Amino acid sequence: MTSTPTEVRPAQRSRFTRYRHSLWLLTKRDLSVRYSTSALGYLWSILDPLVMSLIYWFVFTVIFHRTVGENPYIVFLLAALLPWMWFNGAVSDSTRAFIREAKLIRSTMIPRTIWVNRIAASKGIEFLLSLPVLAVFAIFTGARLNVEALLFPLAILIQTVLTVGVGLIVAPLVVFYRDLERAVKLALRFLFYASPIIYSARDLPGGCGAGVAAKHCAAYLATHPGAQTDVLFSLHFWSAFNPLTGIFSLYRAAFFPEELDWFLVGVSAAMSLVLLAIGWGVFKRFERDILKEI
Repeated sequence: MTSTPTEVRPAQRSRFTRYRHSLWLLTKRDLSVRYSTSALGYLWSILDPLVMSLIYWFVFTVIFHRTVGENPYIVFLLAALLPWMWFNGAVSDSTRAFIREAKLIRSTMIPRTIWVNRIAASKGIEFLLSLPVLAVFAIFTGARLNVEALLFPLAILIQTVLTVGVGLIVAPLVVFYRDLERAVKLALRFLFYASPIIYSARDLPGGCGAGVAAKHCAAYLATHPGAQTDVLFSLHFWSAFNPLTGIFSLYRAAFFPEELDWFLVGVSAAMSLVLLAIGWGVFKRFERDILKEI
């Protein structure tokens, strides 16, 4: 009689393995529900950023004479707009992470952080599924793919840390302060224009502007003292403390290597870790109270 290998029961799995399995099941459920209830399904993850990009491309290249960004502008836009859609969608949905799933949260012993992480994961998968749009426009417009494309995973990692951190801050607070949900949406609208999406960080006062790579900016300003003033306390300097600035710099470097600015990336990574630590602290502070409130 031959013996067959016994399967590992859920109770025998490690805590991390059980968490990862539950996260995958919930993420897959979110994607299935979202796409199965619409006729176009997956196409919606493409159409939304595509339409927005075409609108901004038309406004800034056809109606107005664009003085910001790089060419091809549609690729420049998409390289930041697609990750923005991930961040915006995840933070917006996190405002109802505990409220929407109240019954399930009360009736299960799953770690509560999973209700925020599954939103970041599902929106992140949608982001990955939308990347073919960027690839198609890059091929169509002749944008050159550079070795800096290898930094894409680093950008995804930093953005994941940032998105989870902000989600862990927002999700529990909205349970107690319902007006915060509207405030978050207003803040995201402001953040869209405060982040280098339709423009480059180099276009901000204190930056070198188009035509000068970020890594050569310091040398350029040293030899052209009249080019920019108040560099230290300029908008370009303070924009580094918006974590999305460095993240977009990494994504865009795949097609526009002059966009890569390691100062922005370093501050972005540090800010993302700080926000994750704050989010973890806020979440642990209110975790028990959430169960009573919902």
